[in-house]
Amino acid sequence: MGVQRQRDPVASRFQALVVACALCWALSARCVEGQSQTGQLSVDASQQNARKIPDKMFGIFFEEINHAGAGGLWAELVSNRGFEAGGPNTPSNIDPWLIIGDESSIIVGTDQTSCFERNPVALRMEVLCDSKRTNACPSGGVGVYNPGYWGMNIEKGKVYKVSLHIRSSDAVSLTVSLTSSDGLQKLGAHTIKGSKKSFAKWTKIEFHLKSSQNNTNSRLQLTTSKSGVIWLDQVSVMPLDTYMGHGFRKDLSLMLANLKPQFLKFPGGNYAMGNYLRNAFRWSETVGPWEERPGHFNDAWGYWTDDGLGFFEFLQLAEDLGASPVWVVNDGASLNEEVSTATIASLVKDVVNGIEFARGGPKTPWGSVRAAMGHPQPFKLDYVSIGNQECWMLYYRGNYQKFYAAIKAAYPDINIISSCDGSTISPSNPADLYDVHVYTSSSNMFSRTSMFDNTPRSAPKAIVSEYAVTGNDAGKGTLVAALAEAAFLIGLERNSDVVEMASCAPLFVNDNDRRWSPDAIVFNSWQHYGCPNYWMLHFFKDSSGATFHPTTIQISNYDQLVASAISWQNAKDKNTYLRIKVVNFGNRAVDLNISVAGLANGIKNSGSQQTVLTSSSPLDENSFQQPEKVVPVSSPLGNAKQQMGVSVRPYSLSSFDLLLEASKHGSI
Repeated sequence: MGVQRQRDPVASRFQALVVACALCWALSARCVEGQSQTGQLSVDASQQNARKIPDKMFGIFFEEINHAGAGGLWAELVSNRGFEAGGPNTPSNIDPWLIIGDESSIIVGTDQTSCFERNPVALRMEVLCDSKRTNACPSGGVGVYNPGYWGMNIEKGKVYKVSLHIRSSDAVSLTVSLTSSDGLQKLGAHTIKGSKKSFAKWTKIEFHLKSSQNNTNSRLQLTTSKSGVIWLDQVSVMPLDTYMGHGFRKDLSLMLANLKPQFLKFPGGNYAMGNYLRNAFRWSETVGPWEERPGHFNDAWGYWTDDGLGFFEFLQLAEDLGASPVWVVNDGASLNEEVSTATIASLVKDVVNGIEFARGGPKTPWGSVRAAMGHPQPFKLDYVSIGNQECWMLYYRGNYQKFYAAIKAAYPDINIISSCDGSTISPSNPADLYDVHVYTSSSNMFSRTSMFDNTPRSAPKAIVSEYAVTGNDAGKGTLVAALAEAAFLIGLERNSDVVEMASCAPLFVNDNDRRWSPDAIVFNSWQHYGCPNYWMLHFFKDSSGATFHPTTIQISNYDQLVASAISWQNAKDKNTYLRIKVVNFGNRAVDLNISVAGLANGIKNSGSQQTVLTSSSPLDENSFQQPEKVVPVSSPLGNAKQQMGVSVRPYSLSSFDLLLEASKHGSI
């Protein structure tokens, strides 16, 4: 991801004018919707002109941006669970933790007495009050609470695993509870009791809390009415009900699974680099027991992450989704610093060790660490991306060659992705794939349907790992932005002989921390919805590994139509379909005569359907209030045959899935 810069007032006024023009454009679209044109769409479904689309053509790219992982996909409810976010110097800021009580009853700070070497900071609570009348604590006791990430979503009947480490100078009576945001409504509670001897040393406590009520804006409280000093560290609340039981928020994970992604690129772009190298993503610091991970400040996007969502978890998520992991490695560059090629060897070795962690046997040095985390079998890591579009930097090419040589020597089958343009790839600067990022306006994105038409048909192929419509008509995720991206993806399908993979960016945004717009999936602690571009991706989720068929469009004085055709097999019912996709990026309806030639088998009389993504205005968006304002709508297609007429609405993406007769020879 690139970094957004502050806008100056003149630019803001100009952009406001552009938006106003876009609104006029939207209104004009409705005015002319009654006008229509006639066009011809021809599909060549013959076997001799068919081409297989790569098996991993469409996937997803995850970046820790917009609190996508911390407070999002990763289901941990406690923010700053290890008290490290305030930095190593103590006493430090404990945000977002807050105190229950006042300074006459409790003093809270941090010190460096933790039992974890890489996480030295712990919370120290000095309780001055007691249950005695002479210095009685307030009703309910004193202590601290954590609101999570803009409120914890606690659901009635659900069970939550609570973990924390305690040390005390005296006997302990500490109540751990899930409550409403004001602390008045108790959802579940457990009291930890023990003698002075029991907690003289750091002790880990784990238990389950079952909620008695629903509350979407809850908090975790730790309170006591007993004087003394209590130290706390590594306080965690995790729902037991997570995706595949591996710690991922279920509703958001299902949104990903429903896209049938064929690859997962992680952990990000700028996030992998950091503004400064001290804040780059370091894979080896994100594996092993979660309490021992130091966490780091995500300076690219301005917030702390405890790295509960680490290298192991990304690999696990890819496996759970049935996707191939694509690891973006730090190649010695941040946005403001570089490691010279002369001193890059240790970083190269670190990346090779990371591959061993993923792929090595359970008795190898790093494979044994993975095995100890509960995954003795290797992960199938076949793609490594060297850096994040920093080919322009001074040492990139020299460093890249060091990484390439070392990785290929140890793992010759791994596909290595270069950040340089395809034209720079040569025997002296080899690559299996080259990375392409496209961020542009909707009109320009639509025009890029032909971006790869004239690309030389020789290796290596491209991975378009980041693409998105940005700017004013993109809004927070508009229909017109989704349509432009759909046209771009149709161009990638057509050029899938030179484009191997593609994924949009960014994937997620927590609505409370929107650092970038638009995004595919919007969420808060308890809700989520897909933007139009998320629903657009559903039209392409069956394209990976499908068969591409050439199409041609003939229409007079109207260049706003883009189409493609694939044949694909439904994994559930084993039926084969011919899917014709049409993007109408303009404000006129089109009566389209579709002609399919070269089919080895006919089209069944029933079982075909059409699906349309459109809305009343090209600037329409989804929201928490209207999560399905712009979503695909499917209906039976009654006139399905090799020669048929269809109507394509203005500003729409349509697919026509024609159910084919069964083939005796496996061809269409």
